[in-house]
Amino acid sequence: MSKLGQTPSQTVGPYFAYGLTPTQYGYPLKSAAGPEVEGLAEAGGPRIRLEGRVLDGQGAVIEDAMLEIWQADAQGRYPGAPGGANSGFTGFARCGTGTAPDKSYRFETVKPGCAEPGSAPHINMIVFSRGLLSHAYTRVYFDDEATANNSDPVLALVPKDRRNTLIAKRLETDQGIVYCFDIRMQGDGETVFFDL
Repeated sequence: MSKLGQTPSQTVGPYFAYGLTPTQYGYPLKSAAGPEVEGLAEAGGPRIRLEGRVLDGQGAVIEDAMLEIWQADAQGRYPGAPGGANSGFTGFARCGTGTAPDKSYRFETVKPGCAEPGSAPHINMIVFSRGLLSHAYTRVYFDDEATANNSDPVLALVPKDRRNTLIAKRLETDQGIVYCFDIRMQGDGETVFFDL
């Protein structure tokens, strides 16, 4: 009897953005989550937009990636945790990159507060993209929180020359505060991803 080889692995996508964000792509199905965090009115703090592109190793835009964010409210409280976020604030949103003309993502949310003493405000992000066997985890910190960023214990684990890949740049626009955060999946300036 011959020994059979391992079954080849299957990469993720490109179907997940359409399947998990059907409303965004115009399909007649209800999405479990969209690009706006639910309960923003109850979250307190300044509303922000987090936007950017997902780029491959050559710097080309990935048109069918999907991102999820999870964050604390403006007081640093996560939904579901003891003493959690204000009622109605979910802290969660999901967005595909295939519908904007520039294939970017855009999240409408609030700027989070510090969830723990010594930590900096941040948004947790998961990236799903074709070619990945598993999704990638990263964090988004804010460039206008330099003092808090310098003391954040997770950011301190990242080599200094790579920390800038986790920092979103603040812009003030006619539509409000925007933080720009491009995600580079590999190559020069690759975003730092975390093992969980």
